[in-house]
Amino acid sequence: MCPVAVIDRMVAHCLLVETERDGLVLVDTGLGTRDVSGATKLSAAFRKIVGPVLAHNETAIAQVEARGFKASDVRHIVITHLDLDHAGGLVDFPTAKVHVHAREHAAAMARADFKDRARYIKAHWAHGPKWEVYSEDGDTWRGLPAITRLRGLDADIGLVPLHGHTRGHSAIVVRGGDRWLVHAGDAYYHRGSIEGKLPLGIVAFERAMQTHPAQRRASVAALRQLHASYPDLDIFCAHDASEFAALTSSASARQASPASSPAAASHRGA
Repeated sequence: MCPVAVIDRMVAHCLLVETERDGLVLVDTGLGTRDVSGATKLSAAFRKIVGPVLAHNETAIAQVEARGFKASDVRHIVITHLDLDHAGGLVDFPTAKVHVHAREHAAAMARADFKDRARYIKAHWAHGPKWEVYSEDGDTWRGLPAITRLRGLDADIGLVPLHGHTRGHSAIVVRGGDRWLVHAGDAYYHRGSIEGKLPLGIVAFERAMQTHPAQRRASVAALRQLHASYPDLDIFCAHDASEFAALTSSASARQASPASSPAAASHRGA
């Protein structure tokens, strides 16, 4: 994606996780095949401002199939939030359970204002997904409120609520061997939010897309604290192309090592 307000190219960073007992788990879906074909009628404003590459080979389903799997092998989808560029591919995996925070599900179903009607597209879940919705129940992960046991999943995959970008936005944490992947979704857009100075275009883009500014700032602060406190975490957002490139390289290196975990996480971007 090439947003007009941002200098750098952006990606739609999804994870395909191969588990020992739960089949394939997909974290976010990016845009889907119906978006590429025009069936969901993505708005002219979205296409002009965000500049998505609408190519079939960049959809999650095409990349799953390129690895020798079928759509039905993806038994679970865990969603950071239901914005169109994160949930567009839900319809391509019609048998998968979809795990999401309850506030996010409620906001997407209600589409109560103009901004929500622009970001949530009903066609992305018109097939009637098998929703699994969650609220905080007192559990924690690394000191943050969390939902660490997802229904029907044995793997160490959980939701860490990081609201602000949307009402029910969450990070997704995935344990792989002795490290954790922290998919922060759109809690931030650029690695500078965690490690240094932000480009002005990114600042404007984040502010334009946020729902609750104070909550979003608190979410970024929580991620900075995690980054500073825990060396066993790989924290990344959905759209930073440099983070995506670094993680795909490190994932390839780990999978080539004799000491790598039986469960593997593959990174894909559009």
